[in-house]
Amino acid sequence: MPSALPTGDPPPPDGRLPRDVLHRAYGAPFGVYVHIPFCRTRCGYCDFNTYTATELGGVSTGGYVDTLLREVRLASDVLGDGDALGNRIPPVSTIFFGGGTPTMLPAEHLGVVVDEIVERFGVADDVEITTEANPETVTPGYLTRLRELGFTRISVGMQSAVPQVLAVLDRQHRPGRPEEVVAEARAAGFEHVNLDLIYGAPYESDDDWQRSLDAAVGAGPDHISAYALVVEQGTALARQVASGVVPPTDDDVQADRYVMADETLRAAGYDWYEISNWARTPQARCRHNELYWSDANWWGFGPGAHSHVGGVRWWNVKHPARYAALLDAANSPAAGRETLDDTARTTERLMLGVRMRDGLALPALPEPAQLVVPQLATWGLLDAEQVGAGRVVLTQRGRLMADAVVRELITAG
Repeated sequence: MPSALPTGDPPPPDGRLPRDVLHRAYGAPFGVYVHIPFCRTRCGYCDFNTYTATELGGVSTGGYVDTLLREVRLASDVLGDGDALGNRIPPVSTIFFGGGTPTMLPAEHLGVVVDEIVERFGVADDVEITTEANPETVTPGYLTRLRELGFTRISVGMQSAVPQVLAVLDRQHRPGRPEEVVAEARAAGFEHVNLDLIYGAPYESDDDWQRSLDAAVGAGPDHISAYALVVEQGTALARQVASGVVPPTDDDVQADRYVMADETLRAAGYDWYEISNWARTPQARCRHNELYWSDANWWGFGPGAHSHVGGVRWWNVKHPARYAALLDAANSPAAGRETLDDTARTTERLMLGVRMRDGLALPALPEPAQLVVPQLATWGLLDAEQVGAGRVVLTQRGRLMADAVVRELITAG
């Protein structure tokens, strides 16, 4: 949940959506994101909308759930019960708690939010309920309680197995603790467990990265995510880089690290299904993220959270105090919103879809974009066999240059 908010049109105070927008959303998959903005400490690279205790301005973590529940009820009123023909927003298929550190809250608090979502919207029989977790904030008992409360998936922030890399990233957990959490989550009954890794940190060597990959694989999760470190403006890390305290990231090094990740994970039985995500089986994929990448609908609860329903996108105010004040006054906490036109929606579908292992159907691309596909395949950026079968799928080299591929497709003609 990036901390910078876009500009947009003023939203209505009650958060209402036009009837035609709701009609477009009927029948499409619907998910829920819940933002928990609290962290014990701030990691130097993090640009997410998070707050430590000294930054909350009097907001109580203990009362935060009550505020969230007010937005859940507002969303239920906005989305309504459907139309006279029985069309309505479908039951929730995925719920994802992110942050921040959701597991700073008692498990029962997270369960209360899940229960309210179930009551207000209903959930699919096979609903996926995920929470992110920092390794030092969970215990075997906490994980067991999450499972009892209906959580089906947990995503653990590992980042690295190497002490000096964790130190550069300002991560507080001890090396080896994420691997222990995987075992504890399995013992608690979680079938689906993800480990998050970051590569390309200052001073990280190839051996360091390989050590982290081997540790992650050895822990036995069924899903691993690996993201290149991005030095975001305004972060402590950006200031360190600007002052020369630490070296900047290196694009060539990050490309090499990506190849190392892909080859190590593929050898261990993980298949990529999105540029930064690998899973042992199709069932292990993060269905909530797939919902984002497929241009479906979701409501984001919490300060700074983003939502998308029927081609309308909006985002909440950032600070928890302002967020609570608006909901206390029975107003929407939205800070701005925009309606995407057909061109914008087509562009977004292309940008997101091309990142996926399944790719895009060639006929679904605008005609000018279809004309450049053979050339991209000749350059080794698209799988020529897949192109021959009518699909646009990136090669490994294409994944390294995904932004350039998207740019070629969007600017064609």
